[in-house]
Amino acid sequence: MIQGTGSNVGKSLMVAGLCRVFARRGLAVRPFKPQNMSNNAAVTADGGEIGRAQALQARAAGVPPSVHMNPVLLKPQSEVGSQVVVQGRMAGTARAREYQSWKPRLMAAVQDSFARLSGEADLVLVEGAGSASEVNLRAGDIANMGFARACDVPVVLVGDIDRGGVIASLVGTRVVLDEADAGMIRGFVVNRFRGDPSLFEDGMRLIAERTGWPALGLVPHFSDAARLPAEDGLGLRREGRSGGVVIAVPVTPRIANFDDLDPLREEPGVSVVLVEPGMPIPAEASLVLLPGSKTTIDDLAFFREQGWDIDLKGHLRRGGRVLGLCGGYQMLGRRIADPHGIEGPAGRSVEGLGVLEVDTILTDDKRLKAVTGCSLPDDTPLAGYEMHIGETTGEGAARPFARLSDGRLDGAVSADGRVVGTYLHGLFADDRQRTRWLNVLGATGGDLAYESLVEDILDRLALHLEAHLDCDRFLALSAR
Repeated sequence: MIQGTGSNVGKSLMVAGLCRVFARRGLAVRPFKPQNMSNNAAVTADGGEIGRAQALQARAAGVPPSVHMNPVLLKPQSEVGSQVVVQGRMAGTARAREYQSWKPRLMAAVQDSFARLSGEADLVLVEGAGSASEVNLRAGDIANMGFARACDVPVVLVGDIDRGGVIASLVGTRVVLDEADAGMIRGFVVNRFRGDPSLFEDGMRLIAERTGWPALGLVPHFSDAARLPAEDGLGLRREGRSGGVVIAVPVTPRIANFDDLDPLREEPGVSVVLVEPGMPIPAEASLVLLPGSKTTIDDLAFFREQGWDIDLKGHLRRGGRVLGLCGGYQMLGRRIADPHGIEGPAGRSVEGLGVLEVDTILTDDKRLKAVTGCSLPDDTPLAGYEMHIGETTGEGAARPFARLSDGRLDGAVSADGRVVGTYLHGLFADDRQRTRWLNVLGATGGDLAYESLVEDILDRLALHLEAHLDCDRFLALSAR
């Protein structure tokens, strides 16, 4: 199990890289994260949803993603409350304090999923959540030491030297853990090192002496890791390319599935501009892209608070184009109704942005499905996935964006063709669809093979870790 001294120390990508390392050695490898918190999710082959990081890890291991790789997924809906997804399906919503009472029964689901994966694998690589030193949350823990102890899984602790204070964070973790928890840790790794590694030899030695844990590696910074699909807001805000056609993306508080943007950031003829709160939508944008949302009605209200609705109308008057994905599609319509309180108080009904002739009713039936089909009217093939609640109907849907292979129609297009809404995620990872959109926008590019790029980065990440980690020691720990 890979645990960290804090969030964003590189646990997810280290597990992904190690999945590729050991899969290349011929082992049957499975990734596992007992509890994750993210609004960036992926659809699994067995019809559920898991955190985006576990889907990437499954890809690195060369296996389809499964709901059992992330049995508990928390999808934040407010500052203090989240939707709780258990083994791929929504189980309800809970405020932070209420969630603590859920943990005993969630541990049963976690152990069930772990047992299933263990039964089909030579090696299971487990990712912890947040910080191993959050002893205030230790009672009932299912994500870190609570899981490690319950399932008797040895732990490797990762610290991030790039953020500073790595000696204190590793040694401090040893200080605050009780003896039984500290005894689960069999080694440590210092991640994201820059510079001459000989200058940190004394640091590695000091950490080992103060903690009693052996050093398993000093891993240099691997810059291309930032180009892999991320599951939290830090990945959203990574720098993209500059110059070329501008695609503006307003950033709302509950933005979801923002890895839809990643392939566009790789295109040399495209500049993806994140429009942060307080900023106007840039006048030079060719496309305004409204991404998915975990709480569409609240994010729509935020959109208006920023004055972006006024900017959007100006953008359209200048001849610009608009694309709404999933929650963004719902915002573009005339009205959104929540009669059952799916996103908040029951009975809410709000006016949409009114640039598509459609209306949405939020329902508790969530569609989770990988899809193929073609966009209309040009019949360009597409592959993506659906992950949404709600039914959208209206005159605009008579001009659908796509026809799916099961015969269903998806999305809506304005009469002048400049506003498009669709429930499909993953469109831009499909080279055919991304090239189509680049052509519509008059952008250069279209030579990028995005899926091959991801595979290449995973291969190079694996080679990077093999060069700087004691991977044989990792295997020895798992075989104890």
